[in-house]
Amino acid sequence: MNIPMVDLIEQYKSIREEIDRAVINVVESGRFIMGPNVEAFESEMAEYCGARFGIACNSGTDALQISLMAAGIGPGDEVITTPFTFVATAEVIALLGARPVYVDIEQDSYLIDVDKIEQSITDKTKAIIPVHIFGQCADMDRINEIAAKHGLVVIEDACQAVGALYKGKKACSLGKMGCLSFFPSKNLGGYGDGGMILTSDESLKKRLCMLRDHGSDRRYHHSVVGVNSRLDAIQAAVLRVKLKYIDKWNKARQEKGALYSKLLKDADVVTPVIKEGNTHVFHQYSIRVKNRDALQVHLKEAGIATAIHYPVPLHLQPAFHSDEFPQGSLPVSESVSKEILSLPMYPELKEEAVNYITERIVEFTG
Repeated sequence: MNIPMVDLIEQYKSIREEIDRAVINVVESGRFIMGPNVEAFESEMAEYCGARFGIACNSGTDALQISLMAAGIGPGDEVITTPFTFVATAEVIALLGARPVYVDIEQDSYLIDVDKIEQSITDKTKAIIPVHIFGQCADMDRINEIAAKHGLVVIEDACQAVGALYKGKKACSLGKMGCLSFFPSKNLGGYGDGGMILTSDESLKKRLCMLRDHGSDRRYHHSVVGVNSRLDAIQAAVLRVKLKYIDKWNKARQEKGALYSKLLKDADVVTPVIKEGNTHVFHQYSIRVKNRDALQVHLKEAGIATAIHYPVPLHLQPAFHSDEFPQGSLPVSESVSKEILSLPMYPELKEEAVNYITERIVEFTG
């Protein structure tokens, strides 16, 4: 049996006619950058997430950077986030001349440990970026309380959590701004790069729109220094088709996640924990296991693809070296990074494949 981490071709086959028609319509329209498809997608996505406005951009990374720019983050500022995430979260902070300040994660959920946030706040702290890692939301009520107390902006990194619920509210409706990625392998993925910022603040919306388009409020008039981060119309057309299926696909992921956890109940692995009040959308189904590297080899030999999210926490990456965060300073993140292993996860994953994968894990762990 040969089981990939993600199978984008199977998903395409299931909606081929709608996708092909949407793409051809864009090509025949001659409108390739921004335009009606992008505007419609922004509105549809905002409604889906429970926010007033959607601001489409070129990637999830750009969504994070433009959000920080709109919040006025710059040299000398500090932004609190987690070290257990994709590099983009800290990268955009550093690119703006600010400093990422890392707070360790919870042992069971891998989300930022809210109990440790306040002790990391200084008079230079301007924002908090909680990451809704693997598909479930951080404790946003407490994060917002801390932010309000200290006058900080909260920017949700929801790039892995489209459709995830926190106490009945969708990711990207829980902070001042929320950021999504439409990278092809995401739960809602395009056929190229794409991203979006969600907000309910009208003044922020206007600033975000300027920043993504060279700081322009109208053609050839530039009020601020911005970036070139406009979504192309073909991606918007594809994503509009896919948005109609996202709840169905997330439900399928949840069913696969429940089956994995059931079949691994007696195996010597740690399965994902879903926090109370959360609905997990399983962008990744990640287990922790001793001898992780050996298990990965064992599964590869059985035709099963896996991935490690993430093998090196950000504070130990050479690009972000800081004497303030030496090895051993964030022990939970460092420990989890040595044991974490992501298993195949996509809506079209067959039950027989999950059975096969879990059998191979059980045989390895004894």
